[in-house]
Amino acid sequence: MSEHPKSLNDIAWEELFEKYDILNQIERTGWFQISAKQIKKVREPRLMAKFDHTINLPQIFADNGLSILPITRGDYVISHFDAYHSFEPDNAPVIRASLPTYIQSLDSSNVPSEAIALNCAVAAGIVADFLDDEEIVSTVSGRMSSGVFEFNINNLKSKSPCTVTVNNSQIEIDAAYEGIHSLALFEAKRDLSDDFLVRQLYYPYRVWKSRITKPVRPLFLIYSNGIYRIYEYTFTEPGNYSSISFVKHKNYTVEDTAITADDIQRVLYAVAREVEPQLPFPQADTFDRVINICELLNDQDLSRNEVTERYAFDARQTNYYTDAARYLGLIEKSKESGGPVYKLSEKGHTILNMGYKKRQLAFCSCILSHGAFADTLKRYFDTGVMPHTNEIIEIMKKSNLYNVNSDTTFERRSSTIKGWVNWIVGLINENE
Repeated sequence: MSEHPKSLNDIAWEELFEKYDILNQIERTGWFQISAKQIKKVREPRLMAKFDHTINLPQIFADNGLSILPITRGDYVISHFDAYHSFEPDNAPVIRASLPTYIQSLDSSNVPSEAIALNCAVAAGIVADFLDDEEIVSTVSGRMSSGVFEFNINNLKSKSPCTVTVNNSQIEIDAAYEGIHSLALFEAKRDLSDDFLVRQLYYPYRVWKSRITKPVRPLFLIYSNGIYRIYEYTFTEPGNYSSISFVKHKNYTVEDTAITADDIQRVLYAVAREVEPQLPFPQADTFDRVINICELLNDQDLSRNEVTERYAFDARQTNYYTDAARYLGLIEKSKESGGPVYKLSEKGHTILNMGYKKRQLAFCSCILSHGAFADTLKRYFDTGVMPHTNEIIEIMKKSNLYNVNSDTTFERRSSTIKGWVNWIVGLINENE
């Protein structure tokens, strides 16, 4: 069982599981059907039944290997569904694209929504390049009815497929682009995550596969920190939700991403060292996700529960990544009656309004103003290899870190230093 505090969804779902004896019902019949009306008696269904990533699942779902899928406009089914798919490794090179010179209404350094990200990707030729189709037309998008269809999905407990019938459930398509040879259906996100709910691709795929004769191509576009990541999938058996298969992945940008080792070293040796703040030393190994939390807070202030429920974090990660961004002075925390509320700091706003190259170097400056990170990077440049964990720990012990005392804590926090320094080194692309 998890040790972190229960979310509002955790508490509400525990109440429903007890009231309707859901676990025993699933044990007996293999599934449990629940209505939006039943859910609404404890909490709003839109907050209770939409879990885009496995990490968002309520604890009682996670502990029992359960997922939830919509089957009508007001009904859901809970079972041991194999409902999620992990993104493939993001190791593709970044391809440079550009907006046409006549475009004045799109700013490549200010992409505040999924819709604007899609518009930029189309205007810069990114979508057409990925689809290998120069002539594409924007067609269907928004919310619509699924109609009626049936599919098989793998059951994680029985290890055999089960059948689900969908009858006029609501689906949503962020964008669809039709070319001569195919219809591409896009799901767009701005939050980085390890996996996604296959339903987001599968339900629209099934709807449009039954309506047109040309191939339907399900795609995911993730925009964060100036990079457009596009993943394409297919379903090798159209009637099988679990037959999802990876096709290809590419990364694009419409900004100047050329950063040299000299650029990084100029920041390293110019930045002033800060006194260590009286805040937890970061335990948030993936710096891209620190940036991502700042991007999400650029739109609006969010409570701790809202960060956890809306994005690809569990409660522990919400604490780790918001604390890491606070450590760098990028976000601020205030205490409200309902609990902590996070907002982007003035410094965070300034950095996010910069173009790609200046923004990355500004983030580097934030990191390297802290001695343990700067000294680790200096060691890297001196030797050409990342320092060993023991070397990083020795550097940390000389850096007067706040509340880092035990050997195990030093070791855990050293992985963040390694992760962030690797992020800085990974910016270098002198051949671009």
